[in-house]
Amino acid sequence: MALKPEPTAPFHSVHYVLRVLETVAKYTGGVTDAQIARETGLPTGHLAPMLSMLRREGYVEQVADGAYAIGDSLVLLGSGAARKEALETKLQDSLTALRDSVGAAVYMSRYIDGEIKVTQIADGPGTPAVNEWVDFRSTAHASAIGKCLLTQLDQNGRRDHLARHKVARFTSRTITSERLLLSRLEGQPPTVPVLDLQEYAVGTVCAAVPLTAGSAVGCLALSLPVEDAHRLRSAAARLNRGAAPMALSLTL
Repeated sequence: MALKPEPTAPFHSVHYVLRVLETVAKYTGGVTDAQIARETGLPTGHLAPMLSMLRREGYVEQVADGAYAIGDSLVLLGSGAARKEALETKLQDSLTALRDSVGAAVYMSRYIDGEIKVTQIADGPGTPAVNEWVDFRSTAHASAIGKCLLTQLDQNGRRDHLARHKVARFTSRTITSERLLLSRLEGQPPTVPVLDLQEYAVGTVCAAVPLTAGSAVGCLALSLPVEDAHRLRSAAARLNRGAAPMALSLTL
């Protein structure tokens, strides 16, 4: 199954989103989209969908005369323990909405201190999570989550990880050649979801997309039973579109 790259639009970049939020935050009484466009240099064609996403996620709101002001979601992300709790709640709500949108279990993962860590999961009776029959920390060479995180490391980082977690055969589809794996990771286009077609677990297919947020290495993933593999392409595209607000949350 081949997935083609989607065009990389400026509003997919957290850098541009932060510039917009910085501009909105300067104006306590609200600021027009025209003024935001002037100060950020973003064309209105790119700004409109970005503002729509920020409104949907609660980071900005429209006030009098259609001007934009800082929204409740950003106000909640203050500092300390309250900030951490608010962020986790916000992310879980977003993951749950994304689960319902794609019709699949959804995962958020990070690469922390040299290890894969699944930080949050949104699943349900009709969208069960994959059975973690082997610890995800040892599955970077096979799982969509692991491969997606490895693509964001440099060659030395990938080799270091594989030196600590040797490749092992989980199914007949698992890549067990380190050379072949590294070659595929190197050639993975950043705008194309990384796939796991029963490489980690028989009966399950997965897709993952990177969450690019500064120096943080993270990804958003989904899993489907193999009988729903025909939905993987469209579900992965929806997952890709849902990554921008998730990545933004990791930077705030």
